[in-house]
Amino acid sequence: MSTIAGIAIPDSQLAREVTDLVRDTETELLYHHSRRVFLFGALTGQQKKLDYDPELLYVSAMFHDMGLMPGHSSPDKRFEVDGANAAADFLRRHGIASDAIETVWTSIALHTTPGIPEFMRPEIALLTAGVEMDVLGLGFPNVTNEDRASVVKAHPRSAQFKQDIIEAFYQGIRHKPDTTFGNVKADVIALKEPHFHRGNFCSVILNSAWPA
Repeated sequence: MSTIAGIAIPDSQLAREVTDLVRDTETELLYHHSRRVFLFGALTGQQKKLDYDPELLYVSAMFHDMGLMPGHSSPDKRFEVDGANAAADFLRRHGIASDAIETVWTSIALHTTPGIPEFMRPEIALLTAGVEMDVLGLGFPNVTNEDRASVVKAHPRSAQFKQDIIEAFYQGIRHKPDTTFGNVKADVIALKEPHFHRGNFCSVILNSAWPA
């Protein structure tokens, strides 16, 4: 079992199959991002002394962007739900218990919904923490320079990662902009398509079928 920044990478048969699947399915950018998300999530769990299942966190991290891939992208669901469904199907085929599957599904489905996951089960909270650290830099000062360097050495960020990850998000959701209503990915479409008109919660209320 290898370790990066003092974090052991899960090495069960299930974890190895997940790793192989992601390497074969996702881009290099998303593969390295997903591994960093696991590591930053695990480092957060270590710092906060949380009792979590490393394998469930690993599966969640590795699948969390699977919904951006054409082979796993539905025409009408949020990409987070597509990724969560792909992970759940994978775990069911491997005979994993339903409560564990529910944890992984929820982790992935909520990872772009700020303000909620942090109050849920540790695996759910830590997946979001890992994503927020790698993409948004939230919690950056809470990870030591040495640990950050170790993680990035093992799983490099591209030279223009900030722009590249936004582009990866855009390419994965551009065919279904309506699924970004009410979540952070509407900002991605708005950046890439200046004439995009995002859904508006108040407009939905005011234009509903109710007379008053």
